[in-house]
Amino acid sequence: MLQVASKARRLARVLPPPPILLHTELVLQSSSNVELSQSSTMCRINHRTLTSQSLFSGVTDENLVQLALNNVQNNKQYYMCSMRMPRASFCSEASTIDSGPTEAVKELYGKMLKSVIDQRTAPPNAWLWSLIEKCANHEDINLLFDILQNLRRFRLSNLRIHENFNCNLCREVTKACARVGAIDFGKKALWKHNLYGLTPSVASAHSLLLYAKQKNDAKLMVEIMKLLKKNDLRLQPGTADIVFSICYNTGNWDLISKYSKWFVKAGAKLRQTSFDVWMDFAAKIGDTDSLWKIEKLRSESMKKHTLATAFSCAKGFLLEQKPENAAAIIQDLDQTLSIAKRLDITAELQKLVLEWPLEVLKHRKEEDKKALTAALHNDILAMVHALLELGVKLDNMEDLIAKESLF
Repeated sequence: MLQVASKARRLARVLPPPPILLHTELVLQSSSNVELSQSSTMCRINHRTLTSQSLFSGVTDENLVQLALNNVQNNKQYYMCSMRMPRASFCSEASTIDSGPTEAVKELYGKMLKSVIDQRTAPPNAWLWSLIEKCANHEDINLLFDILQNLRRFRLSNLRIHENFNCNLCREVTKACARVGAIDFGKKALWKHNLYGLTPSVASAHSLLLYAKQKNDAKLMVEIMKLLKKNDLRLQPGTADIVFSICYNTGNWDLISKYSKWFVKAGAKLRQTSFDVWMDFAAKIGDTDSLWKIEKLRSESMKKHTLATAFSCAKGFLLEQKPENAAAIIQDLDQTLSIAKRLDITAELQKLVLEWPLEVLKHRKEEDKKALTAALHNDILAMVHALLELGVKLDNMEDLIAKESLF
């Protein structure tokens, strides 16, 4: 009896209590109220029944792990029953519920849980790293976070270790979350005060931001950036690269303007790639005021232009009706870059002539489009003639100016 009671106490520490639900005051039809009440009651009865059976039936080594697995699943079912209550959505993605954890992850989870609860010994680190690597769906991540919580309790109660795991573990955990699309768990890992012993870092956030970039999800990016700010995670140049790319790809100039101020204020030294995207975006929408402010900031830390920043400045000069200045900066680029890069200059010049004016016109008022079209047509022709006079010889330059309509 004493052995059973001891195992019951240990199991009770593993089995968390049912989650506390926050009910919202909603006006529902009477029939819906009856259905919700019955469903909620059944969920609570099922949860209490399983918990009581787990704690007071004879607990043996063979069923210890299975009881814990059942409880993890039961808590999830209880939570899903409560989700039938109408409520506001607080995240940008809906979690996909999979059929169940994979066998490989379930086996590792069982071995680690038995080691911590039954044997009272720390499991080998290799088991945890292997579990993270093998996570293949949302249910696997659910078990991963459950074992992390149990490992944290074990470290506190048995080993008297109060420090969290190092930040490398958190980085790998968020990578796994992004890999399987379990972003709800990934965001939990970014909180500096969490139940899992994780130490968040900006590198952990990068995995989730890259997922947002892959999905072109600006809303998720905003949520992650809020978490970075709330948890005092220092912004890095690599963060700017990802954020600027998402803003550019989703065509959101307001967001890139907002977050660029965050990075500058935080003292993050922006990379050339960030300036490439930022200046190209400003030139694309024809915002010369912002373009020259960004160029001033860039020139303070970088002397030479890249292909993207040079052509962005050339576009800015064209918008100000200064074709000679635009030609001069392209000539300087032609002399700076290697011969192999001249094909890139030709391709960029063709895009400037044929595509860029149409992008700028999209962001202008209808009454201003006619005058801007005429001005850009004349100034682009003047720029190409100036390049020829300066001795810049690029493929297809004569063909560009031979056309009656450039764009």
